[in-house]
Amino acid sequence: MTIRPLLLALPLVLSGCSTLSNMSMPHMSWSSLNPMNWFTSHLKVNEQGVGTLTADTPMTEAAVNDGLNGNYHLRSGMSMSDGKMRAFYQAMTDKTVQITVSGALKGKVDRIVVSDPTIESQWGVKIGTPFNTLYSKAFGACQKARGLEPRDVECKAPDSQHVSYIFSGDWQGPEELMPADDALKDWKVSKIVWHAANP
Repeated sequence: MTIRPLLLALPLVLSGCSTLSNMSMPHMSWSSLNPMNWFTSHLKVNEQGVGTLTADTPMTEAAVNDGLNGNYHLRSGMSMSDGKMRAFYQAMTDKTVQITVSGALKGKVDRIVVSDPTIESQWGVKIGTPFNTLYSKAFGACQKARGLEPRDVECKAPDSQHVSYIFSGDWQGPEELMPADDALKDWKVSKIVWHAANP
């Protein structure tokens, strides 16, 4: 009889589901358990945004979580910029901030800063990519990064209107000056930034 083994297995399956639903899993996203999400591609930074986060995404926790495929624990906050209140969500794994999504309060997403080393741009650039593999000189492409580490340099991604790379490295010159090209060549990408407006 094949019915009897099935009847014996059914309570085990049901008890497994019950146990799973009662477990405390602070970093587990239920969307990650959905088999349809097992075959989706990894998040990427592209001209439109990150994952499915775009300039049309409302600054709500549900929308940001969906746009990041439920891969992170979100922490929300507010800040002031140019006299205006802004909202942000920090996407975290354990206690590490991997992505910061920001925009006008009750507005839409307009800036995404990625420091997750598993995410790359559509052009294959990721955290740790050296400056000299993308640029021969800083002039015309780079400037001192604003609102970040004082020594960081931000460079527009080649062939992009919305993506830039933040480079970090060693330089002994004054903080207010751009490092020389010779110093920048060994700097590496520390963040990838998407801007709704041109950076």
